[in-house]
Amino acid sequence: MKELYIFFSQRLQSYQDLGLLIFRLGIGGMFMWHGFPKIFGGIEKWTALGKTMETFGIYFMPAFWGFMSGFAEFFGGLFVALGLFYRLACFLLVFNLGVAFVSQMVGDKGLLKASQSLEDGFSFLAALFVGPGKYSLDEYAGLNKSGKTGSRLFNR
Repeated sequence: MKELYIFFSQRLQSYQDLGLLIFRLGIGGMFMWHGFPKIFGGIEKWTALGKTMETFGIYFMPAFWGFMSGFAEFFGGLFVALGLFYRLACFLLVFNLGVAFVSQMVGDKGLLKASQSLEDGFSFLAALFVGPGKYSLDEYAGLNKSGKTGSRLFNR
């Protein structure tokens, strides 16, 4: 049994970058889908969403905070899917999901409702450390890992 497990592990290891691409496209696409009505909802939607920051004692500029949440979800999802500025996008999403989790827990919605924010936040936190893989625009631009691979697009 151990040999069979090792055999499959070794075979799948060679497809690690494909797995990262599938992860990026799936979760990035879903965050674009969730973020679309938020980012394009207008000032009323942003204000309502931004009132979440009151949980943290921040009462000013709710429309700005709501816009930033929608921006993090939609454009963060886009950047994750493309693998462009991947770690920055993951960081923004971890922060956004942390705010969502805390506000849901403080708002007595319970762990059943808040668990999705927590789970997605941990996914993006892990992705922050793992990186986008070689099938990404960061790799093409030389922004992934050591920066030695890819084009010289940003090395000027």
